[in-house]
Amino acid sequence: MTLAEIQAKLETGVEGSTVTMEGDGCNCSTLVVSPVFVGMSLLARQKMVLAAVRADIDSGELHALSIKARTPEEMT
Repeated sequence: MTLAEIQAKLETGVEGSTVTMEGDGCNCSTLVVSPVFVGMSLLARQKMVLAAVRADIDSGELHALSIKARTPEEMT
């Protein structure tokens, strides 16, 4: 799985998001910035991001994903 494929799934799965990826295809990290995270706990944000790639994690195609989930306001 490529970083571009993971990024596309995250951008589709998290409404209004901007996604930045680092690493290689099976072990990577991501920064997901979306206004949908406003008022959500860090755990709820991570669960939302993980839900977008759950099938890939379950299949073993994606081994590890480090997640930072932020609102646009938290980036300024």
